[in-house]
Amino acid sequence: MNIKPLGDHILVRPKKEKEVTASGIVLPDTVDKEKKAEGEVIAIGPGKVLENGTRSQMEVAVGNIVLYKKWGGDEVEVDGEEFKIVSQEDVLAIIQ
Repeated sequence: MNIKPLGDHILVRPKKEKEVTASGIVLPDTVDKEKKAEGEVIAIGPGKVLENGTRSQMEVAVGNIVLYKKWGGDEVEVDGEEFKIVSQEDVLAIIQ
């Protein structure tokens, strides 16, 4: 995969949702599952260009596990795998 996000955008691989409940019930695709807002940072942009011409510093790094706004970002598919591209502003926390 060869994707380089622009500006303050981040490419995130969303955490896979469990298809089986704790009691062993398999959930079909028709069940309305809550959107997960957690994933691994795969690539980051260089930072947003500020009014003075400098770039803002990115607070996340490749490999970080982040929480992001549930409905933020755009879903993209690359090489058959689904990703989200979110702005750094949509990232709520880094899980340590």
